[in-house]
Amino acid sequence: MAVITDNKKIAELLTRGVAEVIDLKGLTARLRSGKVLRIKLGIDPTSPNLHLGRSIPLLKLRDFQQLGHKIVFIVGDFTAVIGDTSDKESERPMLTAAQIKNNLKTYLEQAGKIIDLKKTEIRYNSEWLGKLTYKEIGEQANIFSLAEFMSRENIKKRFQAGRRISLREVLYPLMQGYDSVMVKADVEIGGTDQRFNLLAGRQMQEHYQQKPQDLLMNNLIAGLDGRKMSSSWGNTINFTDSAKDMFGKIMSLRDESIITYFTHCTRISMEQIKDYEKKLKQGSNPRDIKLALGEAIVTFYHGSVAAKKEHQAFIDQFSNKGLPTDIPIAKYIKNESLVDLLVRAKLVSSKSAARRMLEQGAIKINQKKTFDGILSLSPGDIIQAGKRKFIKLK
Repeated sequence: MAVITDNKKIAELLTRGVAEVIDLKGLTARLRSGKVLRIKLGIDPTSPNLHLGRSIPLLKLRDFQQLGHKIVFIVGDFTAVIGDTSDKESERPMLTAAQIKNNLKTYLEQAGKIIDLKKTEIRYNSEWLGKLTYKEIGEQANIFSLAEFMSRENIKKRFQAGRRISLREVLYPLMQGYDSVMVKADVEIGGTDQRFNLLAGRQMQEHYQQKPQDLLMNNLIAGLDGRKMSSSWGNTINFTDSAKDMFGKIMSLRDESIITYFTHCTRISMEQIKDYEKKLKQGSNPRDIKLALGEAIVTFYHGSVAAKKEHQAFIDQFSNKGLPTDIPIAKYIKNESLVDLLVRAKLVSSKSAARRMLEQGAIKINQKKTFDGILSLSPGDIIQAGKRKFIKLK
């Protein structure tokens, strides 16, 4: 496949969802030259699931791939042991080999929902990082100063607050930078929280007499609770979520995230996204635009048939005040209180959470709100907790 040098496509590649490019002028010229570039992205398997926050650099990797460039996907099976604290306010725990092996089971399969794995160079950084000697690590560490590492905003905050900073955390940028050396990266993709690590790759390549990689840094997105999407916080929409759960989570997003998600997590045209943005500003119901967002994202991971089905199911259930057609069954236990049932059926996490939802009017029996935690129940009753959780007693 010949490299595509269309100016419009290159412009969108370098701007859509992008916070910063280093070096923009140089990278633009290289993309227009027609030369095949090696585009690197590394992801550590710190969780079994990839989430939509991870889809942003993966989609950018896909964009480069579709323009004819060689993409290099690095699975950080070694760096995951050390742990990157670029976006953390505390030390990340070290993972065991068993944890990493478990997390890796479906990693490539998940990434393959976005990139073409057959055309991808897949590498595991344990190939080279596991073979480094103390002498080599010392040589690499000499490239950087402790002051540079300590100047990072999150590290500075932890230091000033007297929180522990382990020496192994200092090693992480060296390892990520050395990855770029080993795969001879022309471009590395990463989030804005990775800026220090990405720049380390440029310095490391210079040390090893390689041309410094260009950097493309993508924006970060908010998770379901408004904080940065992170597996550590459990506020994620995962690639492995069912079509129903994925659609439901998207519909629960805050309205201010709609355009951000369209831009970063889909490849709907920017012209269409601008039209959605205009409609929102003119007073259109955000729910209607969010329905289009849900269908676009679910289509990416589960196909158009499943996406259209969940779109219609959501309308039937919430817009038309209907009930889901696939309500899970729970065993009826005589004299069991509603609070106990909610906990047993895992509709809530605890009795206190159940009581809190009752007080808020978030529990319904047969589509009617109830505030009675010791309510007497009967077979056939349909219990709803929040907007999306249902059970039927039998």
